[in-house]
Amino acid sequence: MNTKVRKAVFPVAGMGTRFLPVTKANPKEMLPIVDKPLIQYAAEEAISAGVEELIFVTSSSKRAIEDHFDKNYELETELEKKGKTQLLKIVHEVVPAGVSCVYVRQPEALGLGHAVLCAKPVVGEEPFAVILADDLIDGGSNSCMSQMTAVFEKQRCSVLGVEQVPMTETDKYGVVDAEPVQNNLSRVNRIIEKPTPADAPSNLAVVGRYILTPRIFGLLETTPRGAGGEIQLTDAIARLLDEEQVLAFEFEGTRYDCGDKLGYLMATVEYALKHPELSAAFREYLSSAFGTSEESLLQIAKKHA
Repeated sequence: MNTKVRKAVFPVAGMGTRFLPVTKANPKEMLPIVDKPLIQYAAEEAISAGVEELIFVTSSSKRAIEDHFDKNYELETELEKKGKTQLLKIVHEVVPAGVSCVYVRQPEALGLGHAVLCAKPVVGEEPFAVILADDLIDGGSNSCMSQMTAVFEKQRCSVLGVEQVPMTETDKYGVVDAEPVQNNLSRVNRIIEKPTPADAPSNLAVVGRYILTPRIFGLLETTPRGAGGEIQLTDAIARLLDEEQVLAFEFEGTRYDCGDKLGYLMATVEYALKHPELSAAFREYLSSAFGTSEESLLQIAKKHA
């Protein structure tokens, strides 16, 4: 099996009902954090880790994602004609040279496991990443996926990105029972989909970052429908544990749950505060608009000063 992760799967076929009405006609993955859509942040994270092929598992309502990563000759011609070289550079860098995009349709909304399975013909018999764009992770100069691929290259087994969550929120995640093997790395013994706090084996939750071996495809093909009548990736990973080692990795970085309105707003504020063109003016706005009584906003501003 290859030790290099060359392909990443982006399940983007969901309807984004938590953000209605804006997602009625626009994919939730195209919601902007300042001036980039969520899906571009996810793609950039994959590319930073050495991924060369971006595989988008889409639905009929997600054409905007395909258009975003496609060339726009009319726009590029106009920018070049008007001498707007910096904007032209930004457009060209959406998909860097040497990176390709593939689009696969998920014919039915049968869950994350089914979406990953739809990518099997493109992934083939090699390890691959799965990135959920809803989970925006700011890893600084060392992205979450770069950290995970480094672990994979040493351990050569599936790796799950995890973080500690409040026990009251375990019913929102896949939760692992794991034993530490070294700093930030644990061997997974069990994984349970959305357990109640009383049933949760720990507070280590899987948060939208996976590196999986190709064996997962065979298991997904025979995994029965689970919670919500869907094929759950968590259920297939639970079966994978009977055959292969699976590791849980506590990455360094800050995660924003952008599938949630509050998490989305938090990410927007944080990314605006470090935006090279906007940070100073936005920091000044927060201070003038909310004053010293809004301590939390000022603390955020101070952190980015």
